[in-house]
Amino acid sequence: MAEEILLSARGLTKRFGDLTAVDGVDFAVHKGESFGFLGPNGAGKSSTMRMVGAVSPVTAGELRIFGQDPATHGPQIRARLGVVPQQDQLDQELTVEENMWVYGRYFGLSRAQVRERAVELLAFAQLTERAKDRVEPLSGGMKRRLTIARALISTPEMLLLDEPTTGLDPQARHLLWDRLFRLKRQGVTLILTTHYMDEAEQLCDRLVVMDHGRIVAEGSPQALIRQHSTREVLELRFDADDHAEFGTKIAGIGQRIEVLPDRLLVYAEDGDEAAAGVHDRGIQPLSSLVRRSTLEDVFLHLTGRTLVD
Repeated sequence: MAEEILLSARGLTKRFGDLTAVDGVDFAVHKGESFGFLGPNGAGKSSTMRMVGAVSPVTAGELRIFGQDPATHGPQIRARLGVVPQQDQLDQELTVEENMWVYGRYFGLSRAQVRERAVELLAFAQLTERAKDRVEPLSGGMKRRLTIARALISTPEMLLLDEPTTGLDPQARHLLWDRLFRLKRQGVTLILTTHYMDEAEQLCDRLVVMDHGRIVAEGSPQALIRQHSTREVLELRFDADDHAEFGTKIAGIGQRIEVLPDRLLVYAEDGDEAAAGVHDRGIQPLSSLVRRSTLEDVFLHLTGRTLVD
């Protein structure tokens, strides 16, 4: 039996005047899947998420969420979604638990249900000890975990997360990843946008790579890396303002060479062998590093630029 499809888009398009933010994209999300949109700022990820969240009308194409059209069944769709926006929208003057109570009442939950769910979710978010504290002085990571806990209070069938860890320090990011991974194991369907390659690799079963409003690749992180890159990458830095001249000198080493402003990337199945080849030509870089290929390399290969351009 085919997996249940909770979300499908065909030719999905969003325009703002003369600007086309989302340009005819196709994708589908299955129940229990963690699905991601990977791309730089301005790629069209957030515009797509707002349409999926049934808060921004579709300009053209077809979008079905839980089998329904958001243009005619917006309230019914939103009642089954949990949404974690890019910017936290917490009430700073209320306490942590009061934020949970107020939000739960929007979904028609009784006071007893709201309080029970709040206790469970604050424990899940590791915020039990801060339940009586006001939100305003909390750290960025705590506020983000509270926003996710609040989005779960109605037991949504699908959780939308727009750039969930932007602005967080590494420790806070990893803690949030752990919470999201636990949700995924519980069978919650996750849809997230990110421009962090490591986040996409950690959290996504499958993803689409977006650039200038279009989808340029789709698959699991591992499959995309296998298809569009090599097993390893040799990074070389030289004492030069322009690395292009060194790209010419090492031509033929590895399967592909990318010239970036601050370094050269040599794509090879064996990075150490490629490094030995550079050394054999008498070329001495300031530094060299062998690493595994990532989704950043996939994006660079497909678009000719990095995710942070």
